[in-house]
Amino acid sequence: MVSSQSQAHATQWPPRVIIAAPQGRSGKTIISVGLCAAFKRRGLVVQPFKKGPDYIDPSWLTAAAGRSCCNLDAVLMPEEALLASFQRACQGADLAIIEGAMGLYDSFDSTGRGSTAQISRLLHSPVILAVNTTRMTRSIAAMVAGYQCFEPETNIAGVILNNVAGSRHEHKLVTAIEQYCGIPVVGSIPKELSLSITERHLGLVPYPEAGQETVINNICHRLEENLDLDSILDIAGSAKGGGVVDTNIESKETVVKLGVMLDRIFTFYYPENLEALTRAGAELVFIDSMQAQQLPDIDGLYIGGGFPELFLQELEANSRLRQHIAQAIEDYLPVYAECAGLMYLCRGIRWRGERHDMVGVIRAEVEICQQPQAHGYVMVEVADENPLFPAGLTFWGHEFHHSRLSTSDGLRFAYRMRRGRGIDGRADGIVYKNVFAAYTHLHALGVPQWAEAFVSLALRERKCQPSFLT
Repeated sequence: MVSSQSQAHATQWPPRVIIAAPQGRSGKTIISVGLCAAFKRRGLVVQPFKKGPDYIDPSWLTAAAGRSCCNLDAVLMPEEALLASFQRACQGADLAIIEGAMGLYDSFDSTGRGSTAQISRLLHSPVILAVNTTRMTRSIAAMVAGYQCFEPETNIAGVILNNVAGSRHEHKLVTAIEQYCGIPVVGSIPKELSLSITERHLGLVPYPEAGQETVINNICHRLEENLDLDSILDIAGSAKGGGVVDTNIESKETVVKLGVMLDRIFTFYYPENLEALTRAGAELVFIDSMQAQQLPDIDGLYIGGGFPELFLQELEANSRLRQHIAQAIEDYLPVYAECAGLMYLCRGIRWRGERHDMVGVIRAEVEICQQPQAHGYVMVEVADENPLFPAGLTFWGHEFHHSRLSTSDGLRFAYRMRRGRGIDGRADGIVYKNVFAAYTHLHALGVPQWAEAFVSLALRERKCQPSFLT
């Protein structure tokens, strides 16, 4: 049975605004989180988005808005898929807030592909530029004017000042921008506020791990005092456009149960990936890797990314679950694992001089390194037989990890790396029985075959071995 969730139709997109910056670490995430919480407190339904491949910032935006944050990435997904996803996510929303990434014009290549500015033009969205004003006065006008002129079709509609030293400093900054740039300053955040979210080696601590609602409440309260929310709403309301976007999605009747490892450790899942599995016919069953003693009655298992190195003792201590997963895999349970999931399936993980046992079905040891081992977009080519993808398929993904595999023994790989590092700079995508484990993260909007293939594999194996978990 197939049902249609939505149809292609003309629609007016909601008011929307992109929070961007000249460079990273200018305060975009704090401002975006604060705006989501503040407008939600006003009674608006806020739909958050994050530009680019990211799991951590979206976890905070989701918590602040009370609505699942979606990613917008013009490298990982076709423009048509990006626009349709934006339109679907905005259904029922009063306002969309999009957090940019890095600098406004930073991009995948010299053409501007994948930049926050490109997303702003695709969505006909105005941009508010958050500027770190430390040790700067009148020069801010030259910076903002340069950003206005670089790609004039990018609509920079306002500025938020961050790290302002005092009222005199603020006056100089506001005067320069209004005199030379012709756009309003819609917020001024004092330096002494010291608003922050705890960070570590890969960036912010994910919200599910930190679980600090008080942090969001504090950010919201402080920013409500220092941002002109009415002016920001006016800028968002100036966005025009929408149009006819094909959002027709077919949902199949539920045919399998897929376990999803979701807890304080394994948190990196794109909501679109989970939705794609559901539409393909999967009922999702969530599993806590630290609490569950065995797998529930499932037909396949999805283990996403996260920070296993911070919970190695807990993972090792739950030997019953690890043994049950290992036995299920030997009995051909379909498993798809990314990054932390790959690490968890290996023999062991070594960090800071200590080694901890993991599941052990992948014949390799994992070492956590001080420096990043890979970071950025990857392009993979499916070069060998595997349970999910046809040979010859190529697609974009991304990777970001401090770990590497060592003392590996006889591994078989499905991916040939055309860009990026993967396991060893040449290959990724370890295949063992019905396991597919990779450092490469994929997005379902860019690899639509994935969800259908995973569900189909789980269904075939269920029919062959209907009681292997009992």
